[in-house]
Amino acid sequence: MPKFKCTVCDVEFDVPKPALDKYPGWEPKYCREHSPADKGAKKRVAGSGSRAKRRASRRTGTRPEENLTLAQVLAKYATGPDSGVFTDGSSSPNPGPGGWGWVWVENGEILGQGHGHESGTTTNNRMEFSALIDAYKTLPEDTRVTVHSDSRLCVNTITQWAPRWERNGWKRKGDPLKNLDLVKELLRLYRAHPKCKLVWIAAHSGDRWNEYADSLATAWMRDSV
Repeated sequence: MPKFKCTVCDVEFDVPKPALDKYPGWEPKYCREHSPADKGAKKRVAGSGSRAKRRASRRTGTRPEENLTLAQVLAKYATGPDSGVFTDGSSSPNPGPGGWGWVWVENGEILGQGHGHESGTTTNNRMEFSALIDAYKTLPEDTRVTVHSDSRLCVNTITQWAPRWERNGWKRKGDPLKNLDLVKELLRLYRAHPKCKLVWIAAHSGDRWNEYADSLATAWMRDSV
């Protein structure tokens, strides 16, 4: 079942696939505990500090987002895939300033990495797309590698939805398409790298290189990368 990250407590939650199919491109922002539709949401959001995040993390098996340096990530985490391209992006708050990052590793050896920052108002989704775009721009077109993103929205958009939107003149029923400039650019780059498979990876699950990409994406918030 698809999973999404709550913008309040930073933990993953499930949404039934029929609901996602009904609203293509929709990415839920809140878990059930913090949904504004819930009558008690305001009280819970007010108390959604570190204790609330820790409780939510225990329920889902994920952990709240840390803000570790690259050296701290490498010292703390050692599991997960040791080859591939790993990307991440976020904004704080959302919308707000944000950053993105990616790293390319083969058998645990870093072949390349990059990160960037937008000081104005951006969104988590735009930063996730930006990380993938910069990573694909760096990869030679004949590279055979798996590209990992912890954004289901980005992965599903490029591998499933965008080709249909393109055939329909970049239109769909309901809400207008968001981030269309980035979607078009990433789709072009994705097609230019036919040997690079784009897949989803769980966020904040302790996988070393996903955590490393997350550290790059939040580097703008620290004094030290």
